[in-house]
Amino acid sequence: MKKLTSYLILFACSLGIVNNLLAQETDNKPNFEVKYQKFVLDNGLEVVFHIDRSDPVVAVNLTAHVGSAREVSGRTGFAHLFEHLLFLESENLGKGGLDKLSAKIGGSGANGSTSRDRTNYLQTVPKDALEKMIWAEADKLGWFINTVTAAVLEKEKQVVKNEKRQSSDNAPYGHNWLVIDQNLYPQDHPYHWQVIGSLADLQAATLDDVKQFFQRWYVPNNVTLTLAGDFDPAQAKKWVEKYFSEIKASEKITPLKKRAAKLNKTIKRYHEDNFANLPQITRTYPTVEQYHADSYALNVLFEYLANGKSAPLYIVLVEDQKLVPNANMFHQTSELAGQVYLIAKAYSDIDLDEVNKGIDQAFEQFEKDGISEQDLKRILATQETNFYNQLSSVLGKGAQLAYYNIYTGDPGYAEKEIAAILSVTTADVKRVYNQYIKNQNYVVTSFVPKGKVNLAVQGSTKARVTEEQVVQGAEKQVAPNLATTYAKTPSTFDRSKEPPYGGSAEAIVPNIWQAQLDTIQILGIEVDEVPLVDVEIVIDGGQLLEQMDKVGMTNILAQMLTSGTKNKTPEELENAIKQIGASIEVEANKEDISVRVNTLAKNYAQAMDLVAEILLEPRWDKKEFALIKQQTISQILQQEANPRSVADNKFNELIYGENNIRAKNVLGSEDSVESISLADLKTFYQKYISPNQTRVHIVGALNKKSALASLSELKANWPSSKVTQPKLVTPSKPQQSKVYFYDIPNAKQTVVNIGYAALAAIDKDYYPATIMNYILGGGSFASQLTQSLREGKGYTYGIYSRFTGTKDPGTFRIFSQVRSNVTLESAELIKEILENYGKEYSQQDLATSKSFLIKSNARAFETANAKLGLLDNISKYNWPKDYVKQREQTVKNITVKDVKVLADKYLNPNQMIWFFVGDANTQLPRLKALGYGEPILLNPPKAE
Repeated sequence: MKKLTSYLILFACSLGIVNNLLAQETDNKPNFEVKYQKFVLDNGLEVVFHIDRSDPVVAVNLTAHVGSAREVSGRTGFAHLFEHLLFLESENLGKGGLDKLSAKIGGSGANGSTSRDRTNYLQTVPKDALEKMIWAEADKLGWFINTVTAAVLEKEKQVVKNEKRQSSDNAPYGHNWLVIDQNLYPQDHPYHWQVIGSLADLQAATLDDVKQFFQRWYVPNNVTLTLAGDFDPAQAKKWVEKYFSEIKASEKITPLKKRAAKLNKTIKRYHEDNFANLPQITRTYPTVEQYHADSYALNVLFEYLANGKSAPLYIVLVEDQKLVPNANMFHQTSELAGQVYLIAKAYSDIDLDEVNKGIDQAFEQFEKDGISEQDLKRILATQETNFYNQLSSVLGKGAQLAYYNIYTGDPGYAEKEIAAILSVTTADVKRVYNQYIKNQNYVVTSFVPKGKVNLAVQGSTKARVTEEQVVQGAEKQVAPNLATTYAKTPSTFDRSKEPPYGGSAEAIVPNIWQAQLDTIQILGIEVDEVPLVDVEIVIDGGQLLEQMDKVGMTNILAQMLTSGTKNKTPEELENAIKQIGASIEVEANKEDISVRVNTLAKNYAQAMDLVAEILLEPRWDKKEFALIKQQTISQILQQEANPRSVADNKFNELIYGENNIRAKNVLGSEDSVESISLADLKTFYQKYISPNQTRVHIVGALNKKSALASLSELKANWPSSKVTQPKLVTPSKPQQSKVYFYDIPNAKQTVVNIGYAALAAIDKDYYPATIMNYILGGGSFASQLTQSLREGKGYTYGIYSRFTGTKDPGTFRIFSQVRSNVTLESAELIKEILENYGKEYSQQDLATSKSFLIKSNARAFETANAKLGLLDNISKYNWPKDYVKQREQTVKNITVKDVKVLADKYLNPNQMIWFFVGDANTQLPRLKALGYGEPILLNPPKAE
């Protein structure tokens, strides 16, 4: 992906407009009406419109039916490379391309993703910018390829290679997917290689190679354009015809044939993982392609086998044999073939042969017992809720319309898909198990810590994994921003003139209702786009209330609360939640414990009854308590080998000091978790889980009266206790910068954290400082940090800066993961940007910031999560309901002079902590040149 890394794209089962969602049902199956318009231009471009007037925004999605499956061995990674290149420049958008335009119009950020079978480019924009987006998308398709120069290509290769390092080469178990696909599919199969390609193939790609690939596949007759949101379809059609119709089609594209994987024997491979502290086993079975009739029963099967306390894999591996903290299965169905992964990360030093035998025992248990009607109904209820959840944003709707159109030829396929989902029977589940899993061959991979090959499944042979050697000065210096000349692509009209805005797209603050139940503050927003309700119950305190020798208490308590109640075993509670298609999650955070509920509106009262049981009648199950502690310690061990986790945890310690609770990992440490007793937990619960520390936020298809009815019963039975929130000492800003380093030998990237303890969210400078930060590193591709380190140098896949604060001061932080051999160069560039930021800040910088921050408010409240965030800010900080509109006035009034003052005050690079996690052998000595003294190694080698 361009911004968020994910190559295993699982297409959700839904999109559509639900007609009379809460009204009539036939045979307990909902009636659906998918409303869309579709037309096809003469050049083959397929266009799908969906109207949703709930917010003044439009999601624009351009999907090309090309992914890694259209590549050939030795020339892999091209589709993903173009996902990146298409954002950079086109003939009429100029340098900065769609990224620059997105910042100006207040878009959600130009984003994209690549799968085996398609590449999409998508974002949500205020509706007044729709013509601009249609113009820009057409420019990418028809007026782009001439702008790709050798220098641009070389730089983007470095960015993609950094993305691969970040997601695979420098991450625990990151090579697992490569090993699986190499062995599941033969060399001539389109799924044999990874979507991101190989580093060698990327580096070997020539300018002619990539241009030929683009000209073959990125053509109108291989593309679907979807628009979903609040717009005039007649006018939008005219714009689509104007900007896209003269782009020429290519030769006819022949669909690839379905080709399921076939294994003649079980294949066993192992890999010693530099970033793994725990052994992990993965079994992968061939299955079926997406939308195959059997895929729905297989989804139910895998959910039943692995998910939940009644799942055979959980019972055998977790409860009975205590080999793993959990086991998961997920089903990846692609256009040509499918596969299911069964993944179990074992406890430290567990022999994976034992886990492998346990998997077989779980399967034998299923063969004996099968699946009951009650379990089937429970799983289908959850899938129905998930179906509705896919309708929560116009961005998701537009993407799903495109997928259905490309893969089935029917944008309204949701009606058929939900019918297929809900028609699965117990006999179907047993049949697909016998056909695809029982006695079938599979690929099994063992990823084990360095030096522990003995833990691998017996008979495994070494996997073919190429470990990159990062050599100082090996990469060429790139200069992608040098002015170049290229032949202009002709057009029938002047495309260099950017279209005007169409009307206005003002932010509409939702209607908020408010109530008070004794000390509990309740805020809600009623919306009926989908028949769902989301509830967030926030109990203030969280980790801040913990004792220093019992760190991790809140996290264990959060898990215990959903591990059964006084009248329900853990399994019975879990089944009761899933039987109504709901999810209830309890999460521990630094400053609170939160209960998050997602349910069908018709089941809201039942869901809240279960919440009341969870909060008021914990089970305090000794067996669950021991298991949760064991699982938590396993998580802590794995974090200690993950560079990103190490960086986060150690940076907090450097910022706050080891004696400040804010410095501590929410999970705790091995010692602190071991020291927590069940009696400790009960005492903490009785003292701190109180209604007088509670705030409730409700968003969905529910009126105020109905919402309060269930909450009144909860409050009536919830005893109150006096809780005093601690006042913590905020560390002062460093008087002079220091450099710290944490060694992870042979790391391919260096994790960079730079910052200090800064501002509280209620500080008068906080929001102005976030405005100031937009051009520095808060504005993604509009920011100087991104433009310099990613777009200018190719040092990183991503970099950002931000202020984070609550009622207490938070941090200012710059974060990135850079190629190991440019650690010093990256740091020097960041330092230079910070030193010059206030001096060089311009009127144009301010104009870009103002345009984005004001226009983006049009999409600020589109999703349920966004609305919940709005309510949380209001209840937590006592801000007015229209604080977003008030902030708009702050943006309008701020001046360049104001920003310069803020930059001088809060961006002094000589008063920050500079922290690096990477390969100390090659990078630590170089950092002395940064000018902040001798770097301090936090984990020096232990004396033998």
